[in-house]
Amino acid sequence: MGQTIVEKIISAHAAKKVYQDDIVIVPVDGAMASDTTAPLTIKAFREMGGKKVWRPDRCFLVIDHAAPAPNERIANLHVMMREFAREQDCVLYEAGIGICHQLMIEEHIVRHGQIFIGADSHSTAYGAVGALGSGVGSTDLAAVLLTGKIWLKVPRSIKIELIGKIPPAIQSKDLILNVIGQTGIAGATYLSMEFAGEAVSELSLSSRITMANMMIEAGAKTGFVHPNGLELPYSFSPIYPDPDATYQQTITIDASQMQPMISQPHSPDSVIPVDQIAGKKVDYAFIGTCVNGRLEDLQIAAGILKDVKVHPQTRLAIGPASRQVFLDAVKDGTAAILTEAGATFIPPGCGPCVGTHSGVPGNGETVISAGNRNFKGRMGNPNAMIYLASPATVAASARDGKITNPIKYL
Repeated sequence: MGQTIVEKIISAHAAKKVYQDDIVIVPVDGAMASDTTAPLTIKAFREMGGKKVWRPDRCFLVIDHAAPAPNERIANLHVMMREFAREQDCVLYEAGIGICHQLMIEEHIVRHGQIFIGADSHSTAYGAVGALGSGVGSTDLAAVLLTGKIWLKVPRSIKIELIGKIPPAIQSKDLILNVIGQTGIAGATYLSMEFAGEAVSELSLSSRITMANMMIEAGAKTGFVHPNGLELPYSFSPIYPDPDATYQQTITIDASQMQPMISQPHSPDSVIPVDQIAGKKVDYAFIGTCVNGRLEDLQIAAGILKDVKVHPQTRLAIGPASRQVFLDAVKDGTAAILTEAGATFIPPGCGPCVGTHSGVPGNGETVISAGNRNFKGRMGNPNAMIYLASPATVAASARDGKITNPIKYL
């Protein structure tokens, strides 16, 4: 009986063959918590009688969601994380270094074939490098820190077959929005999503991260982008599903026929082609976050905004996913192009996306964001209207002051 990717990875960790719906306890290769979840994780760890984490070198704490601290309460939570990291000799990433998921991949902490658990729902991002990444709550993560293990029900799998050649104006954000529009926000609940097909080989690592990151927006437990064409700075044996692996569902998408897509308020699955809403006035545009804050994303935006200005009635904020991304953008001139166009750079972190600080919209304002969620109040104001789109669509919209199909600038 053939196995899917998730079945193969869990089998390797369980030291026995497992299949969908089996329940197992397996060792993990790493665990991560951010400043939104680490304080509760630390509290739960203490309540469980925890004295030492199972492996300090595989325990990662990241200050990124409200960084730098916007108020006294958050500052004290950051103090708690620093003290715990010193006590346990865990790895701590300070404010401004980057967003948790970006750092785990950028620094090659998460690797192909691993099981990596994060106390953050977008831990599915690790499927971009072929790792089983999954988000859990703070209490579950505390148990992982204590034991180095987690219990899992082996997910069933859904396959998304990407055929055809991806047009120049289409980014991976358009592809994943298209999928979420088809599945709905609960259509892949507790499933493992596998992106396969000839078009996958065209995707850069950055593009793969975007797609894996947003699998949770369809409800997925975890997911993978098949490793055909995947280039990593270390050697690995690529894990593919068996030809006779069992899938609950297969969705086929002809990438060559894709249009730029946009998600309307107030749900990521409210997806339509950009052309259907083109012309709507935009007050605030944002490019960044763990889903679209990498150098490739900023370069695309810079290409659209080179030698022009952001529309005078629109604000554009740029949030690099990490300090390294920002430094690279400075070195190659991308940051200068965007700054000269009128964009405001904010510190690497999650701030605007979760609405903690660094760019909360006003009442009645229309926002177009390259983020991953647009639930009511997501960016800090329930009275704002948030649209999700690719960095290209966001940049084109910031240039024109209205929602714009980026194809004319690409």
